[in-house]
Amino acid sequence: MQINKTKAKMLAGEAAFGFELGMGSPLIAEALAGTGIDYVQIDNQHGDWGPDSTIAALIAIQGQGATPIARVARNDYTMIGRLLDSGCMGIVVPMVHTAEDAKAAADHVRFPPIGMRSCGWGRVARNDPTYWDWIDEQILLMVQIESITAVENAEAILSTPGVDGCWIGPADLAWSMGIHPKDSGQDDRHAKAVERALQACKNTGTIPGIACGSPEEAARRATQGFKFLNAGGDHTLIMDAARAGLEAVGLTVGGKRVEGASY
Repeated sequence: MQINKTKAKMLAGEAAFGFELGMGSPLIAEALAGTGIDYVQIDNQHGDWGPDSTIAALIAIQGQGATPIARVARNDYTMIGRLLDSGCMGIVVPMVHTAEDAKAAADHVRFPPIGMRSCGWGRVARNDPTYWDWIDEQILLMVQIESITAVENAEAILSTPGVDGCWIGPADLAWSMGIHPKDSGQDDRHAKAVERALQACKNTGTIPGIACGSPEEAARRATQGFKFLNAGGDHTLIMDAARAGLEAVGLTVGGKRVEGASY
């Protein structure tokens, strides 16, 4: 039996921090998983990942002891099932706007009679014949609240059985409100929408999460009560380190700053 340490940590009231992977490199996945971070999240929605590189990254992440999580491309039964069969211990589902969307996601990640996931001898079941006995309890399902419609429906979404919590997508939330993402940090409407989603998690006893563009932002969001926090992504971490190195020798990165993403 595998214990989902990230889920257990958050259920105990602690914040869990992760790194987002978009560059499609299992070697980067392995290196970041070995830093002591709680989880590493493969971005199958916006990242440069294919089926083979995803499996290679999952093997690398598990080998270093971090919790392997993936954001699926969309709320799709087969896509989610294949990621779970390959070894994901957590699934992030984008663009969940209603309780019906949330129920579909919950049904996709757990076996009957709880959900509708199909049994098959994927990678994890081949390696552990007891897998089917414990995965429903250990799997983590985080749905993305990333539209004003989702914020308005947040309590219904988060009250859906099987949904463990949410991962707020600040950029798409801003777009849905007619706000450019680069201006969202100065817009009270955006801040109030984020606070409303956070309060919905508190009201439903679920895990609040939010996408962050840097370790500093993740630390700040943790003080606000968020528990599921990516402390930056592979590209921004590499570019920040490169920039610091170049500045140390008196150079800049193409004469401009590369901004972090807010997902």
